[in-house]
Amino acid sequence: MSGLLRLVVNPAAGHGRALRVLSAAVAALQATGTAFEVCQSASLEHARELAGGGARLGHAVVAVGGDGTVGALAGVVAAAGGTYGIIPAGRGNDLARVLGIPIEPAAAVAVLTCGRSRQVDLIGVSIPGWPDSVVAGSVYAGVPSVAGEIANASRWLTGPMVYPVAALRALARWQSASFRVECAALGPSEADSEVPADVLSTVSPAVPPAVSPAVHEFAGYAVVIANSAYFGAGMQVAPPALIDDGILDIVLMRHGPRLAFVRALMKIKDGSHVELPQISLERSAEITLTISRDLPAAADGEALPGAMPLPAGVPLRIRALPSALTILAPPPAPA
Repeated sequence: MSGLLRLVVNPAAGHGRALRVLSAAVAALQATGTAFEVCQSASLEHARELAGGGARLGHAVVAVGGDGTVGALAGVVAAAGGTYGIIPAGRGNDLARVLGIPIEPAAAVAVLTCGRSRQVDLIGVSIPGWPDSVVAGSVYAGVPSVAGEIANASRWLTGPMVYPVAALRALARWQSASFRVECAALGPSEADSEVPADVLSTVSPAVPPAVSPAVHEFAGYAVVIANSAYFGAGMQVAPPALIDDGILDIVLMRHGPRLAFVRALMKIKDGSHVELPQISLERSAEITLTISRDLPAAADGEALPGAMPLPAGVPLRIRALPSALTILAPPPAPA
């Protein structure tokens, strides 16, 4: 990568881990002679301003933080037509995991200086009365969004284990909710964008493309609308999801004994939770979600503005934004 890198750092990411990671990343950049500047943000909105300003100046913008920071800045950089990079510094780092970006700071810097440009999809989110937002990894509501609030407020447990612990706490106080998920029909080119056979072989049941509109109404625990396979620090929530296929993968968890959710939580690390009878998978490029009671909806580890909580019956509209972002990623593995 030639030209200036603008590193936008969230000092609070990972309960201060971002600043430790930044120090190591700066040393690695200095060793390579790469031109860069460091911009510390005072808030997520300030980070967006720093990222947008850098992208408009033609700088490559690098997010130093966790999935919340990475997801929030991705849309700003995409809107400005900029190039994006990631130095993982959070608890989850799920987008970095999907892209193959190393967690070790010097190795992540090597991706910035020697990697390739790759086009990836993003997700557009609309809530009536609120500005549209753009996120990167997934949008979700139900037990995972309640668990996210618990995890973000946690001070006694700060590592990746905070997410499954928070999920169990959210489940313990869960009250019944009904979800309505409307999936728009895929166009001919989208319908042809099927999940590769090697991915489908790991998923049961297989996920056919939704070539006609579909509506799912059910009492349940969760809906996850995924652009990438992982969320919550390595939970493989949507095994067939690809970040560059122009389609969103939808995970529906229907009602069952609470033990069924616990079982799903135990299996989600390797994606085998999709074999449970309470789990079903769909695919669409445009989804509308409504919920029977007030519940938070979140994306990339952060609550969505206007959805804290999402009022009962208010539609949350989610759509795929194909090839929206140019990102620096590792080169392809040798054949």
